Amino acid sequence: MSKKIGVVSSILAVIALAVAVAALVFALRPAPAASAADGDTQYVMYLGTNDKDTNQPVFPPEEAKAQAEQILLKHFGGYTIQDANGGWVDGGTTYREYTLVLYLSDTTIDDVHAAADEMLDVFRQSSVLIQSNKTKTDFYSGSNG
Repeated sequence: MSKKIGVVSSILAVIALAVAVAALVFALRPAPAASAADGDTQYVMYLGTNDKDTNQPVFPPEEAKAQAEQILLKHFGGYTIQDANGGWVDGGTTYREYTLVLYLSDTTIDDVHAAADEMLDVFRQSSVLIQSNKTKTDFYSGSNG
């Protein structure tokens, strides 16, 4: 009887070892690469245009947009810009500024940060708000394309 128990114990130990190895292999395997069907990331940047120290506009709106476009073209293959008006209250004082909202797809956060670094300098900002949103991008060309 004790010989049967020893055999059963050995079999169970081998099974437990096989399960442990399989679990380890499964846990350490590389994650599957994301496909276009899984979606991508859209980055939205909010770029204020008032000087961080004086709170005065660095550029008139059209020139601010042209400066942003130059930076975006240097760093990305495409972009979308929207005009916006930002505002906040600090110490009881209300501040307002012309703001550019920049939409970017098909890029990386490192490239977005590189463009933001340049914008911080050109627009004399203390920060640029960057949002990353999971999305699915489809460049639709019609049902015949």
